[in-house]
Amino acid sequence: MVEADGGRTRVEFRGLDGIELAADRWDPNPGSPLGTVLLLHGGGQTRHSWARTAQVLADRGWTAIAVDARGHGDSDRSPDGAYTLDHFVGDIHRIARACDQPPVLIGASLGGRASLALAGDHPDSISGLVLVDIAARTEESGRSMVRDFMASAPNGFASLEDVAEAVNAYNPRRSRPRNLEGLKKNVRLHTDGRWYWHWDPEFLRYAETDLDDATGRLNAAARNVTAPTLLVRGNRSNIVTPEAVAELLELIPNARAVEVAAGHMIAGDDNDIFATHLFDFLATEVLDGHATCGRETKR
Repeated sequence: MVEADGGRTRVEFRGLDGIELAADRWDPNPGSPLGTVLLLHGGGQTRHSWARTAQVLADRGWTAIAVDARGHGDSDRSPDGAYTLDHFVGDIHRIARACDQPPVLIGASLGGRASLALAGDHPDSISGLVLVDIAARTEESGRSMVRDFMASAPNGFASLEDVAEAVNAYNPRRSRPRNLEGLKKNVRLHTDGRWYWHWDPEFLRYAETDLDDATGRLNAAARNVTAPTLLVRGNRSNIVTPEAVAELLELIPNARAVEVAAGHMIAGDDNDIFATHLFDFLATEVLDGHATCGRETKR
């Protein structure tokens, strides 16, 4: 075991097909945790996008686990390029089963889609569901922008400065980072001396087909969700419309929605406002539990 600042511990899980999934766990100190929260990032991101939220959760008494999805960050890439929605769902289900009590799932974009599907397929495996700017139906125009950004640098970047420029062009509302070292959490330096995104390019093939065609699957899953559910929509989102929110609320009777001043990347655009709504939901609608999961590993 190697501890990082703030009580963070590196842990691993075993997903479908034996794939190892990297994760960071923040434990509350002192006392027993109120429960466990699994933080699941969007396509093309890594677990590090949830670091601030995870630390706040631990400060409030929860065990927080941020996971790299298969093919992303430090998790294994699929040996046969398998990145269907069902693969992501199966991975999360295995993590949830490793907890001694059902965890709360917080999923953004891809992580939210997989969480919603799991919540419908295995209702008893979770104790709460938070969907971060994702619903059963999403807008093709917004998804296309995400795919175009992910596919825009097949030959990598010459420098971290170029990476920062690309991120800023995609999301100009977010401040350009002063310290470029943080970008190394999302890109890796290859032997050709260029920087490449920290995810498997094969993932994009599924993002254009299986993951985009999941509306019917997610509508069916939503009808089976029994856990308390919160949908957080960014009022500048180009992915989720107010109509899609209303549709989801009809499918999940025990769900509610809030809207925040943000785009699709809510936790990064306004982490404090997101955290306020999150803790209100956890305090008032999710029963306390005691869950731990994951095996500790050396960094």
